[in-house]
Amino acid sequence: MWTIILFTAGFLALAVVLLGVRVFFVKGGRFPSPHISDNKYLRKKGISCAVSTDAQERKEKLI
Repeated sequence: MWTIILFTAGFLALAVVLLGVRVFFVKGGRFPSPHISDNKYLRKKGISCAVSTDAQERKEKLI
């Protein structure tokens, strides 16, 4: 039982370190933004977040 808990804790610690390499070891590093509007490839394809799409459709309906 304890071996599974220790293995899981070690695996999670390794995952956090690997995900945070850019944050921990690069000066001025930060996690990438999870927002769709901040992704240039999705903006180029015309994809936006659901809130923005809903607001735009409501505005077009009123006009």
